[in-house]
Amino acid sequence: MKKLFLVLVCSAALVSAKAQVEFGVKGGMNVSTVGGEDSDGLRGKPGFHLGGLVRIPITQQFKIQPELVFSTQGAITENTYEGERIRYNFNYLNIPAMFQYHTDFGLYGETGPQLGFMLSAKTKHDGDSHDIKDSRNVLDFSWGFGAGYHFTPQFGVNGRFNLGLSRLDDGGDARAYNRVLQAGVFYIFNAK
Repeated sequence: MKKLFLVLVCSAALVSAKAQVEFGVKGGMNVSTVGGEDSDGLRGKPGFHLGGLVRIPITQQFKIQPELVFSTQGAITENTYEGERIRYNFNYLNIPAMFQYHTDFGLYGETGPQLGFMLSAKTKHDGDSHDIKDSRNVLDFSWGFGAGYHFTPQFGVNGRFNLGLSRLDDGGDARAYNRVLQAGVFYIFNAK
């Protein structure tokens, strides 16, 4: 999967070598949780994402947008026996490559793969924090679906849902996957 991901990004860069490549930044809020058959009792956890982007035009409407994004993810649960809240705090460095279709009136849709590298994984409850990264899969493959709107050629808003496809536990049987809803803003420095 990693090789396919890199081939797609490199191919897009070669095809569009004569087109103007745009650079920008993005950031916003996350609401993340863990979904799947083995994720009962978990609810959304607020967080944020912040990073950079490169927009590579293929045609006037079609563009590829690789990104490098730091993202705080995880979930919250309530321990029904003791009434304790347990927070699962995951930090990722994500590399999505979104295939976008842009309209003439500023609206665009996007979809594409995302490869995530887990930087840290901790549980927190009763003031205590425990590192659980050793029991987690450090690579996370997701598929993103989103849309955005340009208010100006430089500034806009976007929303995205990242559907985790890789199990969170390392070598275990738990069917639990990342689910992240994002809303944010972006700024393109050299937009036409």
